[in-house]
Amino acid sequence: MDQQKRAGNQSEFAIITKAKDLVKHTFLMTNERRFPKKYRFTIVNRLHDLTIDIFQHIQEANELDISDPQEYRERQYEQKKALTKCKTVLFLIELSLDNGLISNEQCAAWTKAVLDVKYMTAKWRKQDRERAATMQRGTAQRR
Repeated sequence: MDQQKRAGNQSEFAIITKAKDLVKHTFLMTNERRFPKKYRFTIVNRLHDLTIDIFQHIQEANELDISDPQEYRERQYEQKKALTKCKTVLFLIELSLDNGLISNEQCAAWTKAVLDVKYMTAKWRKQDRERAATMQRGTAQRR
């Protein structure tokens, strides 16, 4: 169990690291050279806000205790919000490609950064559900 717990913490830390990398990559990709001023308030600011929100949701979820039922629900909510915002970021990247603001290669690299966070968060959420169900069965058996 101890080894499993440590592995879980390492993967959560990896999610936070990936989310930070996504924010940094997004800020690099959305410079004035690539995105003209007319896209600053429509696409760029949304991308900045969304990627920072994704990081924040993951960070907040990581702070919540899965053994407390209320905090577990909040944790699931924060994870879900991160996943939803990943989908929106993917759409804005696609929109950037369609408007000729980024190349296919840039789109692929940026999309991979988002999908890494999305898939890691989805896996983390699923593992939490399984752990919560196991904990609930353990509590039910003790009664």
